[in-house]
Amino acid sequence: MASPSTTTHDADYADALESVKDAVLRMKGCNEGERTELMHDLAQLEMMAEKLQAGRVEIVVFGEISTGKSALINAMIGEDKAGVNIRGGWTKDVWQIPWDSSGYEISGFADSKVVFVDTPGLNEVDGAERGELAQRAAERADIVLFVTDSDLNETEYSALVDLAALHKPLLLVLNKTDLYRKEELADLLSLFRGTRLAGIVDPEHVVTAQANPREMEYVVESADGSTRTEYRKPEPHVSEVTTGIVKLLQAEGKSLVALNAAIFAADKSDRMAAIRVKYREETAAKVIWSYATIKSLAVALNPVAVTDVLGGAAVDATMVVNLGKIYGIEVTMANARELITSILKAAGWVMLGEAVVHYTSSFFKAVTFGFSTIASAIPQGAAAGYGSYIVGQAARYYFQHGASWGENAPKQVVSQILANTDKESVLEKLKDEIREKIARNEHADR
Repeated sequence: MASPSTTTHDADYADALESVKDAVLRMKGCNEGERTELMHDLAQLEMMAEKLQAGRVEIVVFGEISTGKSALINAMIGEDKAGVNIRGGWTKDVWQIPWDSSGYEISGFADSKVVFVDTPGLNEVDGAERGELAQRAAERADIVLFVTDSDLNETEYSALVDLAALHKPLLLVLNKTDLYRKEELADLLSLFRGTRLAGIVDPEHVVTAQANPREMEYVVESADGSTRTEYRKPEPHVSEVTTGIVKLLQAEGKSLVALNAAIFAADKSDRMAAIRVKYREETAAKVIWSYATIKSLAVALNPVAVTDVLGGAAVDATMVVNLGKIYGIEVTMANARELITSILKAAGWVMLGEAVVHYTSSFFKAVTFGFSTIASAIPQGAAAGYGSYIVGQAARYYFQHGASWGENAPKQVVSQILANTDKESVLEKLKDEIREKIARNEHADR
C-alpha cells in the first residue's frame, strides 16, 4: 500500500499537470491578437506539459564564459557530450543532456530521466537574446546550478540574485579549485558561505568541483628502478556536486517538480491575464474613439432632419455590440439599446446640454429643409460624438465587470466617468475631425 506521503505527492503531481494543461487551453482560447503576443508563452507551457508527462527532471546550469559549465556537465555524466571549446562564447543555444548515471527517476513514469540544461554564458556577445533563452530555461528548471571559478563579479552576483528570486533549489559550484592554494580556497569558501551570500544561497549548497583539472607532473618509476617525469590530467572531481543534487532529488524530487510546474503555470496564467486586459483596453479605446468620430461625422454631415438622430443612435448601439465582443460578451442590438438608455438616464442633467444641441440642430435642419447643415454641423456633430464617447466609456466599464455595474450604481459610474473626462479636449478633437472632413468635401460649400 502506498504511504500517505506518496499518495499526496502523486496528487500534487497530477494537480500540477492539470494546471499546466488548463493554462494551455485558456491561452489557446485567446483571440488572434492576444495569441500572437503570447506565442512564446504558449510554447513554453506546452513544453512544460510534455516535461511533466514524461516525468523529466531538469537541472539548468548557469555561469559566465569559461567557468567550466560544459566541462562540469561532461564530468557529471561521464561522457564528452556538452560542448567545450577554448574560445569563449561557444554555447550558442540551450542544450539538454541526459544524466543517465544519476540513478534517479520519478516513480510511475517509464521515460522519466534527469537532464542537464546547458545555457549560454552570462557575458557572451549578443547576450540579450541568449540571456532571454537562459531565463526561460531557468523558469522551467527544477534545480539550478550556478558555476563560477573565482569570487563573484558584478554580472555574476546580479544573475545569482535574479535566479535566487525564482525560489528554486540552487547550488553554487566553485569550479577549478585545483588552481587555488589550500588557504586561498578556504578563504573563498568562507566568503561564499558567510555574509556575502546570506539569504541568497544556503551555505550547505556551496560546493566545489574540478571538472577539467589541469595537467600535473608525476614521477614514474620504471621496473629497473629508474625514474622519469610526465604530465597527466587527473580524474575530474565532482562528487560534492553529485551528492548535493542527489540529496535534493531524494528528499523532494517529485513534489519539487510538481511545485515548480504549478508555479510556472500560475505565472504564465497571470501574464496571459495581464496581456488580455492590456489588449482589450487598447482595442476598446480605439473602438470608442472610432465610433464617436463616426457618429460626429454622420450626424454633422447628414442633411436630412431626424435621420441624423436615428443614424446616431444606430452608431451607438453598434459600438456597444462591438465593445461586448472585445470582452467576450455577446450583446444583441436590443440589449445594446437598453444599456445605452440606462447610461443616458444615469447621466441625467449632465448630458442634457449635448442632447439639446443635438435635437435643436436636427430641428433647425428640418425647418430649413437641410440648408443649415454646414452652420450646425460642427456643434451638433461634436455634441453627438461626445455623447457617444461617454456612452462608450460607461459601456466599457460595464463589460469590464462581466456585464455588471459591480458594487456601484450606474449613476455613480457615469458621474465618475464624466468627472474624469476632459470634455473640452474631446469636443475639440471631434470638431477638428469634422472640419477636416468638410475641408475634403468638395460639395460642402453647397
